[in-house]
Amino acid sequence: MSRSLKIPTTEYDKNLQGVRPSIVGGIIADQKRRKLLLAGMMIIVPATALISIMVGAYLIPVSDVLAVLAAKAGFLPADNLHTAVVWDIRLSRVLLAGAVGAALAASGAAYQGTFRNPLIEPYILGVSAGAAFGAGLAVMVDLPLSMQVLAFLFGLLAVLLTYTLSRVRGERPTVTLVLAGVVVGSFFSAIFALFQYVGTDEQLRRLVFWIMGGFYRATWAEVAIVVPASIGGILWLWGLGWRLNVLSLGDDEARSLGIDPGPLRRVIIVVSTALTALAVSVSGIIAWVGLLVPHAARLIVGPDHRYVIPLSATLGAVFVMVCDDVARTISTGEVPIGIITSILGAPYLVYLLRTRAVQIGVE
Repeated sequence: MSRSLKIPTTEYDKNLQGVRPSIVGGIIADQKRRKLLLAGMMIIVPATALISIMVGAYLIPVSDVLAVLAAKAGFLPADNLHTAVVWDIRLSRVLLAGAVGAALAASGAAYQGTFRNPLIEPYILGVSAGAAFGAGLAVMVDLPLSMQVLAFLFGLLAVLLTYTLSRVRGERPTVTLVLAGVVVGSFFSAIFALFQYVGTDEQLRRLVFWIMGGFYRATWAEVAIVVPASIGGILWLWGLGWRLNVLSLGDDEARSLGIDPGPLRRVIIVVSTALTALAVSVSGIIAWVGLLVPHAARLIVGPDHRYVIPLSATLGAVFVMVCDDVARTISTGEVPIGIITSILGAPYLVYLLRTRAVQIGVE
């Protein structure tokens, strides 16, 4: 008859028997809190969108907004006086603002985790400068392609140049990649500044307003492209969240756990850059979103990218929608949204630098 082997219990083991359940219980409770938080954000995002549709040059009651949406869905007859404003103007703008904010914030979280640098933002690889050059080229030269298409194409071209120039002896060190991004971005920024110098008054006005960002030209055609593409890209990054956690530990640690950091880093860079270029191509340059929103997400849920990426996306969507509301209601005209995000973002960065220097790695 077989007998079970009894292992002697030391005093250390007795202590651990009481500690382990508390640790496991704390982890489970923390995961439940994070999941509840994400579920709450899934409610806050559409609630913010509904409020954003209501506010504007004049306030539309929530009942009329819901009536217009129900009519468009076929549940009510389309006889509301506010149909044109709600459906043709505000709804498309709000959806585009939410998608752009989510794309920029999720890209920022992915970039910061990939490069292990919390001060990196989506534009570090030159994507914003390349997109600005494409938009400026469309303004200065009468080309068959639209401003948005050229901004998207040149944004991707800038990243391709950055990635090509960063190759050193068969490898692409993170520092070299960042420096190459600075060089490429400076080059495209210089050409864009030349466009501003030689352009006419009308061209200069369009260039300045575009580079400050805004959704005043939002159309349903742009919504049909940007919203599904942003959702797909964010879900892709979310699916890579646990691999991004491993990549954040360093290349040696990632290899020891069976993950090749090179191909993984390339995939994350390509997806994040495509999201950023797509957002910039329809909204112009919107600063601070990709830098500050991921910080806020980490302060709330910690460094786990399985939670940081979706929370960054939802917080980014809410942040940009609120900033757009302020931009179109603060005065009789429309203030570029880049001004609003900069006014709100700069003090927050100062707060991070002054109070959380150790956590963000700048002390």
